[in-house]
Amino acid sequence: MLVLALDTATPTLVAGVARYADGDVEVLAEVALPSGNRHAELLTPAIRDVLAKARQTMADLDAIVVGLGPGPFTGLRVGVVTAATLADARGIPAIGVCSLDAIGSGARTVVTDARRKEVYWATYDEHGVRTDGPAVVRPEELSADGPFTGDARFAERLGSSVEAADVTTLGLMRAAGEQLRDPSSAGPLLPLYLRRPDATPPAERKAVSQP
Repeated sequence: MLVLALDTATPTLVAGVARYADGDVEVLAEVALPSGNRHAELLTPAIRDVLAKARQTMADLDAIVVGLGPGPFTGLRVGVVTAATLADARGIPAIGVCSLDAIGSGARTVVTDARRKEVYWATYDEHGVRTDGPAVVRPEELSADGPFTGDARFAERLGSSVEAADVTTLGLMRAAGEQLRDPSSAGPLLPLYLRRPDATPPAERKAVSQP
């Protein structure tokens, strides 16, 4: 099974192509770009680039895996909508996974930038199974145990070292393992926003005065 893997939940945009067979994953190509708020601008060229590096085309794909966050509203929406659109156009399954599941391995607590001086986090046991989260909190208030991995900029506020790590194609594929074995089990692509977007309409509309 040839799979396109995408994630736009963090400041590093990830696009990769991998083969999946009976639980084994072979990453053929990967592109990881510091994207900031430029996900919409960079994602389509990244997909073209990674397919070219893997010497594959959209017509060769059997499935798409996409990170569902948690992450900022706009960036996350770009990845999820792109994955859904491409999968629908090709008539192939689109599989969503928690983006934090695709960062690091083994026993760990993953932390990523949630803005507003907060972090998204989730905790995993020695088998890599998520035991708590995802959730959002101020780093100083996070009571989860380490070792910590993810965004190393939060080490001081966490009071602990953080191993720098990003979402990877291999991580996305591993997180999607059970659904790749049985694509019919994949649910709808529901982004993990965890909180309301920064931009919201006003609660009340002001009446426009007539001249």
